[in-house]
Amino acid sequence: MLKFRTVHGGLRLLGIRRTSTAPAASPNVRRLEYKPIKKVMVANRGEIAIRVFRACTELGIRTVAIYSEQDTGQMHRQKADEAYLIGRGLAPVQAYLHIPDIIKVAKENNVDAVHPGYGFLSERADFAQACQDAGVRFIGPSPEVVRKMGDKVEARAIAIAAGVPVVPGTDAPITSLHEAHEFSNTYGFPIIFKAAYGGGGRGMRVVHSYEELEENYTRAYSEALAAFGNGALFVEKFIEKPRHIEVQILGDQYGNILHLYERDCSIQRRHQKVVEIAPAAHLDPQLRTRLTSDSVKLAKQVGYENAGTVEFLVDRHGKHYFIEVNSRLQVEHTVTEEITDVDLVHAQIHVAEGRSLPDLGLRQENIRINGCAIQCRVTTEDPARSFQPDTGRIEVFRSGEGMGIRLDNASAFQGAVISPHYDSLLVKVIAHGKDHPTAATKMSRALAEFRVRGVKTNIAFLQNVLNNQQFLAGTVDTQFIDENPELFQLRPAQNRAQKLLHYLGHVMVNGPTTPIPVKASPSPTDPVVPAVPIGPPPAGFRDILLREGPEGFARAVRNHPGLLLMDTTFRDAHQSLLATRVRTHDLKKIAPYVAHNFSKLFSMENWGGATFDVAMRFLYECPWRRLQELRELIPNIPFQMLLRGANAVGYTNYPDNVVFKFCEVAKENGMDVFRVFDSLNYLPNMLLGMEAAGSAGGVVEAAISYTGDVADPSRTKYSLQYYMGLAEELVRAGTHILCIKDMAGLLKPTACTMLVSSLRDRFPDLPLHIHTHDTSGAGVAAMLACAQAGADVVDVAADSMSGMTSQPSMGALVACTRGTPLDTEVPMERVFDYSEYWEGARGLYAAFDCTATMKSGNSDVYENEIPGGQYTNLHFQAHSMGLGSKFKEVKKAYVEANQMLGDLIKVTPEDVLSAAMYPDVFAHFKDFTATFGPLDSLNTRLFLQGPKIAEEFEVELERGKTLHIKALAVSDLNRAGQRQVFFELNGQLRSILVKDTQAMKEMHFHPKALKDVKGQIGAPMPGKVIDIKVVAGAKVAKGQPLCVLSAMKMETVVTSPMEGTVRKVHVTKDMTLEGDDLILEIE
Repeated sequence: MLKFRTVHGGLRLLGIRRTSTAPAASPNVRRLEYKPIKKVMVANRGEIAIRVFRACTELGIRTVAIYSEQDTGQMHRQKADEAYLIGRGLAPVQAYLHIPDIIKVAKENNVDAVHPGYGFLSERADFAQACQDAGVRFIGPSPEVVRKMGDKVEARAIAIAAGVPVVPGTDAPITSLHEAHEFSNTYGFPIIFKAAYGGGGRGMRVVHSYEELEENYTRAYSEALAAFGNGALFVEKFIEKPRHIEVQILGDQYGNILHLYERDCSIQRRHQKVVEIAPAAHLDPQLRTRLTSDSVKLAKQVGYENAGTVEFLVDRHGKHYFIEVNSRLQVEHTVTEEITDVDLVHAQIHVAEGRSLPDLGLRQENIRINGCAIQCRVTTEDPARSFQPDTGRIEVFRSGEGMGIRLDNASAFQGAVISPHYDSLLVKVIAHGKDHPTAATKMSRALAEFRVRGVKTNIAFLQNVLNNQQFLAGTVDTQFIDENPELFQLRPAQNRAQKLLHYLGHVMVNGPTTPIPVKASPSPTDPVVPAVPIGPPPAGFRDILLREGPEGFARAVRNHPGLLLMDTTFRDAHQSLLATRVRTHDLKKIAPYVAHNFSKLFSMENWGGATFDVAMRFLYECPWRRLQELRELIPNIPFQMLLRGANAVGYTNYPDNVVFKFCEVAKENGMDVFRVFDSLNYLPNMLLGMEAAGSAGGVVEAAISYTGDVADPSRTKYSLQYYMGLAEELVRAGTHILCIKDMAGLLKPTACTMLVSSLRDRFPDLPLHIHTHDTSGAGVAAMLACAQAGADVVDVAADSMSGMTSQPSMGALVACTRGTPLDTEVPMERVFDYSEYWEGARGLYAAFDCTATMKSGNSDVYENEIPGGQYTNLHFQAHSMGLGSKFKEVKKAYVEANQMLGDLIKVTPEDVLSAAMYPDVFAHFKDFTATFGPLDSLNTRLFLQGPKIAEEFEVELERGKTLHIKALAVSDLNRAGQRQVFFELNGQLRSILVKDTQAMKEMHFHPKALKDVKGQIGAPMPGKVIDIKVVAGAKVAKGQPLCVLSAMKMETVVTSPMEGTVRKVHVTKDMTLEGDDLILEIE
């Protein structure tokens, strides 16, 4: 490993006393007149303009900025002492290439010198000459040197003349595709096209075959023309897997040339540097000497003045090849400054004033390497989409700072608008440490501190690079990114606070995101959570299950002397009363109280059934996460779910392996008891569900769906014999517990006695579990009759969540059995506190409460036999359609339909929602939560209604992380159909733009490509259409180019994902598109 002598303090250039003539130079250096510079204009934009302005300010020089019409809000304009508009009416890039305007501004404002920065006109000899002709100094090489070095072909010839090795290539710019063909015939593939008059990756394309030649030639020419005003290209043999090493040089007007060592720029994509390192790791000292000496030799060959960079490729055998000279300051000059303590911009300005390098204290023998520096270019590009540029407004910007970190930026601030017109560079982050690993650690820490919201960035990708072992070992080459696909396994940013603000803003502008059936506001107060003792909850039946397994659990249930209760409040009760809308947020708040005070419960029903898809569809919650979080809070009480046999938690059959896997994962995440049923008591479907639940290690509770009336001899279809025969089959199949599932609440006390006593006599050792709904009002009486006839478990709900279409009252069953052999051992006072919480919680869901339209239960359920949940839904729908006064006729129609279909068993209809795994619902859920969230941290009133203006509230993201939020204002509508919503978050102003969905319907916008419509081709990124390659009616093949987009000076070819015929083209040339705007349709 190389070791370098470190220098502390050292050569950082300080301000030099400004005099009219240069002080005495060394004897071998001739004297020239020193002309101090008083005003510098930077013919550039962004961070490099600000970098130069800062150097000028340090030297007491006044600064002038120029800006295009699109850059009126950019920071570089504000950092200068003066700023002037150029290129009025021109395209954004062309404004900065308009030499007459720039020279005019310089002359009119008494500018002494122009600094070109990098890119744009920095390597244009005609611009350097124009400055000289106007009597303005050009801070850079002479026009002649710029011309020679800017022409890649002439630079090659100079290198050859100087004895510097070069890559095989053309001697002059090629003028046709035919010449490219000839070169490839001679040297073979791969080859590379390069812009003859610029760098930075523009106009650079690698070609691996004849089939790619024409398209890449066209793209390279077009990019070079757009970026540099000249599309000339030359061709070279492409060296595979080289290191890209460049040497920083500095010259003065006296013939002094020195180098400031090398930089490793091998980490690239699309030939643009992403991470730069100085010095290059593990570089052979002899190779370093050859590289630096060749660089100085080449610079002396042309009489180089000012700063420049000589670039080389180093192959796997340690051979180096000259590729080009950049006759300007490089983007990555920062890392050289950090390791040499030389301010390159200061040096550039002093050299332009007439200073010599020795006068500045810059002698080769004094230049030493001090540690290691790494630069990361943070860009507004999305690595997950092939680094496509992203545009938009920066909603949040927080940088990483601290010891050893330097930031060079311009447009990185909250509220900045990132346009598609210019480079995607957001900020340069430079880390300096004693060695490569130390610098990498500092960089990684700094990047982790960054928070950029509103536009995509490459930060997650850069973090992967910094953690890559090959990078840390210092053995990278130019294929590093291509050969490490794991770099694209990006850890998604949490972005929780901003996602929450987006959601709240959306609700404030557009109203609730979940459909509201009636106009009723949620309660303004949150429910009061009863006190919970400190420490773990007492042991419960789940401890028996974990210790003795399902069989032992079933024995313990059967041997229990009193009546056991299952609490349905966490699922079926709110499904029946509140349209399944109760959120995990409110379940979690009361969960610890339940664990500590209801350990005697047989189980809690809290999952499965409709809750699975409603959680995703309307509450935007993950049902699996609900199960996991509740399990953590309630470790002692068994959880129970409703499993629809072969349908799992859906409404259609699924392959056997899907059902088995579902049960397995449910058990792993905390489920204990699987109540398995089928809507029609179809035994094969039930047996599949039972086998799946049993294989997962769960308690199997086979449930017989009950309908009719076994006590009525005229109802012969569903007789006592029918149920007894079905029970025989289920017991024979190995169920641990037998359940009677009375979904419509049809069980009358007499029927309960008949059915349960018969089952108890037939199966004396099998636990019996009874479920009903209290629609008729006789639920408590029916469950007491079941208990007296031998049932082990009955279903109840918290008092304030019971009755009507829900389950019977928990308090009523507890009170009625108290002091009897059926005593539930549930403390009555705890039931009261529990009910009080749910009474308050129910008020939050007023818009979904069945009592908004239904004021009581109804005994006519014995006639219409409508299931509890469906009864509530029908009532809501009748009222929402203006048929509330005709609900009696609606129920009558249900009865007639039921008889026409053969008197079906009454369950929730199986065509109401999507299939068991709900692919469409899940896709929408993922899209929604990618934009908004984490919504489970919001209280229910905020979730449904959003905050009021001036309302202050807290949101706990996790333990120890709390957001303090205040809603401030909502703006008027802008021309894009958006409203700006203002918040104060943790004391800082935040604002977001929200599309007004109602206003958008009345405004015309370009259509978007729909992801689920095959053949709709959308823009992969924001940009400008520069070429359309097909017309309507044309036949296209898969992979065929359709159009070309340009954004941030890079061109992207949009290709066809399929074979077909172009039905319609929705864009025209020069049209500006946003991401996903519809380009064309293929059929």
